Amino acid sequence: MSSERRGLLLVAAAALLWSTGGIGIKWLSQPPLVIAFYRSATAAVALFAIFRPRVWRWTPAFLVGIASYAGCLTTFCLATKWTSAANAIFLQYCGVVWVLLAAPLILEEPFYRRDAIAVAVAFAGMLLFFVGRFESRGYAGEIAALTSSVFFAILVLSLRRERGGGAEAVVTYGNVLAALALLPFVHGQLAVPRLDAVVLTALGVLQIGVAYALFVAGLRHITATEASLVGMLEPISNPIWVFLFLGESPGAYSVLGGAIVLGAIAWRTLTSGPAVAVPPPD
Repeated sequence: MSSERRGLLLVAAAALLWSTGGIGIKWLSQPPLVIAFYRSATAAVALFAIFRPRVWRWTPAFLVGIASYAGCLTTFCLATKWTSAANAIFLQYCGVVWVLLAAPLILEEPFYRRDAIAVAVAFAGMLLFFVGRFESRGYAGEIAALTSSVFFAILVLSLRRERGGGAEAVVTYGNVLAALALLPFVHGQLAVPRLDAVVLTALGVLQIGVAYALFVAGLRHITATEASLVGMLEPISNPIWVFLFLGESPGAYSVLGGAIVLGAIAWRTLTSGPAVAVPPPD
């Protein structure tokens, strides 16, 4: 097996593991904050065991990175519980759009015509998630997903400012921070059925910990652009698993909107210069 093919398979395996988050969160009957706590707590243990990361540097960028990742993890659980898995994952991936808009201001990176086109098309796709839906909960899930995308964008900008250094530490300590921050809100709800405990552990250890280890290993063999494109298996597979196993069918507007958003991101990735590979948001 060639080195490139090995890398592609490792990143694809990581993306498929990441994509199981939707079905796990949807299947569990626990409140979303309880799920977020257990997922981050078990992920932190797994990531410490895998990477044994040292704190990169106690810089503002590092602190903002772990705080934004903690926020991203928590709001994704809320979004997945409050709206469809498709809406949650597709809107969360809009974090790439916020990065394109903010990078010229924060990192002084150039803003090209292709960036403006990708942003405009992605915004058109985002609007479709809010068409023709009237629910008792309103748009709380979509708002949580967009909030998660903002946290993801802040994470990416923080890692870029640090030149990507200490990414494993940011992800590990971000999970630690999420668990610690959520503990006061869920300490009275930590007793869960045995099967739920198994699924919660799998969400942390496999869906985050092992998946991230596979992603890092794959990056040693392929380019960041290839990793970014293969990583799109996650938002595509996530709602498919939920539909196949739980019967949740995404709306036509959601499917169209997701296709437009991912298409805009993929086009921009293929037409850009060297990419910066970062782990998927959830």
